[in-house]
Amino acid sequence: MAVLWLVLLVGLSTLNLGVFTWAAIHHFLTAEIPSVLKYPVKLRFLHCVVLYVIALGKIFEKMKICSMPRFIQFFQDLIIIKKNHNLVVTNMRFGTISVRLFQPKAVSSELRRGIIFYHGGGALCGSLDSYHNLCSFLAQQTDSVVLSVGYRKLPDHSHPCIPKDCLNASIYFMKNLMTYGVDPSRVVACGESIGGGTVAVVIQALLSFPSLPRIRAQVLITPAMQAVNFRLPSHQQNQNVPFLTNDILMIAVCKYMDIDFSWKDALLNGTFMPPDSWKKYSKWLSSDNIPRRFKSKSLLPEFSGPFNETAYLEIKHILDTEVSPLLVEDKIIAQLPQAFLVTCENDPLRDDALLYKKRLEDQGVPVTWYHVEDGFHGCIFLFDTHLFSFPCSIKIAKAVSSYIKGI
Repeated sequence: MAVLWLVLLVGLSTLNLGVFTWAAIHHFLTAEIPSVLKYPVKLRFLHCVVLYVIALGKIFEKMKICSMPRFIQFFQDLIIIKKNHNLVVTNMRFGTISVRLFQPKAVSSELRRGIIFYHGGGALCGSLDSYHNLCSFLAQQTDSVVLSVGYRKLPDHSHPCIPKDCLNASIYFMKNLMTYGVDPSRVVACGESIGGGTVAVVIQALLSFPSLPRIRAQVLITPAMQAVNFRLPSHQQNQNVPFLTNDILMIAVCKYMDIDFSWKDALLNGTFMPPDSWKKYSKWLSSDNIPRRFKSKSLLPEFSGPFNETAYLEIKHILDTEVSPLLVEDKIIAQLPQAFLVTCENDPLRDDALLYKKRLEDQGVPVTWYHVEDGFHGCIFLFDTHLFSFPCSIKIAKAVSSYIKGI
């Protein structure tokens, strides 16, 4: 028996070493680290870890041990949750939806501001635990009641579980604001990455509930606002920049939208898009709407290939406004609350937020824009990890809390 355990241990060690070696080689062959990014060695190491976890997850999935998303989630939730003695943290369920409430302990003579937070992770990862420290920071720094929504995700649930869960949890919270000591006139919807895009989806949907208090402000941190145009300048410029490389982005999109990975190229190149549809949506999604300073001379044209009708029939659901909230009509955009948008220069989703910024401003919606030159996608997740934190992580967290304090 001892020999069997020894053989098993050696085998696992060899597997781990081999996978990490592959991840390191793959990183150095493909990853691009822009010169403006601080602590490049740290970023390279963390990206190797990300590639290692994804690769190991794929191996376990093929061996039918566990799914790749579940393995990633297990690994990410190893993060240490810090106890904040100034807050009361309560785990609850709104129906079937897990939520976590952060409430300042200090007695307040008036109702507090409320923040509804939707975490990121591309539906592959992200959880109440992995974003606990960020929500705790926001609650304390802004003296607000924070509701973090633990929506369902992969591998058991795909689209439209995220907007559905976030909308339902938000409606329940908005109906019971006084119970949680929240001022109905000061509720902020906040989210990061896919959670940022979900903010837009939810506040658009809430327009159909006039009896509920109105959301006072929307805070979108490096949001995913559309899944139609992957030829925007930021996608082309940052396709190999950690952490959200083109490969990882396509894995997340295809798995969450239940799209066979064989349609990846049609999605990337835009050949799934009917010419008439692109004519309609280009006024909102074209790179012509991106400021010149964000464009380089070597950009490839948008939707250059011939139309693939079969691809369109397979993936046309990405044109739904619950997936691409940038596609709603102007009359809806005009009714939305003031916005705080965070973009990172080295993020493939940078231009999603810039397109949203233009749409809001064109309809007279006040926008505050915070751009981080040395930022990259997902950096705010690391803001409180000390050894693995980056200056851009801390800057974004402070900027978000500063804006919310002004609400």
